[in-house]
Amino acid sequence: MQGKLEWEKQKEEEAKEEAGEKREEKDKKKKQKKGKTMEVKKVAEEWEIWDEQEEAAKSEAEAMKLVLEKFHKWIKVFGKK
Repeated sequence: MQGKLEWEKQKEEEAKEEAGEKREEKDKKKKQKKGKTMEVKKVAEEWEIWDEQEEAAKSEAEAMKLVLEKFHKWIKVFGKK
């Protein structure tokens, strides 16, 4: 009888350890996914910034064509909408 109780206790302990290991694995995977998501967001933000800069450069070039040369030092004002 005593051997059976020890066996049951051992099984319970093993189950708890296994559950703990699974929980740790799950947490690691969540952290990895979160890191990848952050990287994707950073790349997307960089692309948006680059697009804005490119658009500003285009509008500035167009403004230079339309504005007299003596006003080119204030060209950013003419490029704004």
